[in-house]
Amino acid sequence: MQKFPDTEWAVSDSQVPYEAAVQFMEARARAIREDGAPDLVWFLEHPPLYTSGTSAKPEDLRDANRFPVFDAGRGGQYTYHGPGQRVAYVMVDVARRGRDVRAFVQNLEAWIIAALGAFNVESGPRDGRVGVWVDRTQAGGPLREDKIAAIGVRLKKWVSFHGISLNVEPELEHFSGITPCGIADPRYGVTSLVDLGIPATLAEVDMALKDAFETVFESRLVRVAAPLEGSVQAVV
Repeated sequence: MQKFPDTEWAVSDSQVPYEAAVQFMEARARAIREDGAPDLVWFLEHPPLYTSGTSAKPEDLRDANRFPVFDAGRGGQYTYHGPGQRVAYVMVDVARRGRDVRAFVQNLEAWIIAALGAFNVESGPRDGRVGVWVDRTQAGGPLREDKIAAIGVRLKKWVSFHGISLNVEPELEHFSGITPCGIADPRYGVTSLVDLGIPATLAEVDMALKDAFETVFESRLVRVAAPLEGSVQAVV
């Protein structure tokens, strides 16, 4: 049963410049807070880039000249965004949902886990390591766990922006320019659905995320036109 009002859902077909996306998110969060605009979940891809969160350490940027680097203003450390990765920006009124930031982040984790479950991928959070992980340990071998999704959000007057990124088929070597999320332990790496042997498309992942969002966040997603289309030059 739906507990909360409908949430708007947009999908950008072209890569969206990072700075334009942040400007839009900040404006939409303000509209939600001040004008009662509907909550919005925005699915997109970015061109290759690195972002730093509020806990990022300079030494974790291994190759500062490889891709553009942006100060994201969200929680967390360094992360990579690029083609083949589904970014989902979540602009919702958390005050309406109980003013519980911890529960909100746990719901973001549960959302990703449920969507991955649609592809028979077992995943979960790990204590002390942000994001969603899969166990790649071979029988009798040493521990090996890989991160398949990152979480980094910011709240301003109880409205969220930024969100999650799920690796569908990105170029995993691009993560080598940073220490992802500050975790240098060689037992912990990065993976994707395709790397796990699951040839999922972004469209298939979008539908899994849609269904999982409606279940976890108890709100129906209603498709709307993607932000910025026709107003900024998308990256081809």
